[in-house]
Amino acid sequence: MPTTVIKRLAACVLVSATLTACAATPSGNDASVQSMRDNDPLETYNRAMFQVNDAIDTVLIRPVAWTYKNVVPGHFQYQIDSFLNNLSAPVVLANDILQGNPDRAFNTFMRFMLNSTFGLAGINDFAAEAGFPRHEEDFGQTLAVWGVQDGPYLVLPILGPSNPRDTVGMVVDSFLDPFNYLARANSAEAFPWGRRVASGIDTRAELIPQYENLKEESVDFYATIRSAYRQRRAAEIDNITESGDLPEYDFGNGAMDGAAFDGDAFDAPAEEIQEGGQAQ
Repeated sequence: MPTTVIKRLAACVLVSATLTACAATPSGNDASVQSMRDNDPLETYNRAMFQVNDAIDTVLIRPVAWTYKNVVPGHFQYQIDSFLNNLSAPVVLANDILQGNPDRAFNTFMRFMLNSTFGLAGINDFAAEAGFPRHEEDFGQTLAVWGVQDGPYLVLPILGPSNPRDTVGMVVDSFLDPFNYLARANSAEAFPWGRRVASGIDTRAELIPQYENLKEESVDFYATIRSAYRQRRAAEIDNITESGDLPEYDFGNGAMDGAAFDGDAFDAPAEEIQEGGQAQ
């Protein structure tokens, strides 16, 4: 499963905790009107697919992630995460360039060079210690920068929250990834899939307690994730937050404890992220 989608879903879970309330699902004509207001004309399908994805997570993804989290030593988990992030650097670099951002492109280039050498193929994030912090870009964000609208909300099988623009972006990113071509050239067609699965498990393992607490606290879990996805994507497009940055503040509703998170605070306060508007 594509790394960017899993991480966006992870971000959704984190940002969702800043939402103060969720309304109960409307019914009848009110539901149709509300769906249009939420830019969710496919809400009936989306809710059904959301339930399917949640069921798959419950019976398959979460158990595997739980085993990974509790069996693999923490140091190795860090190295795996760092290695996977380094593999995504060429795609990030391509999108930095396509967005016309030379400073971020230089940062990504230096990260890839330093981590691939001094970081021993990326198993250590040497670049961050050298002053080159990680960020993420994808072609969905590039399209947004070019003025392409996101379109209606869409829940993809297994992959979760998305929209037409970001779905196209995922496909293009797969063609921008040089490691996919390298794998095919060396008859290692299974490598891209193994890499995506490993990334999904790695990220899901980090979110086990947060995800479950949010699920229990939400009045409408689907609506919470939908709102959070749009807010997070708007923040990513505007470069308000950096990948890997997690909030360190009191959420108030007890859904999560900010002290339990690792990483730096968001570049902007939660209120600013919430007011960021819908994704372009």
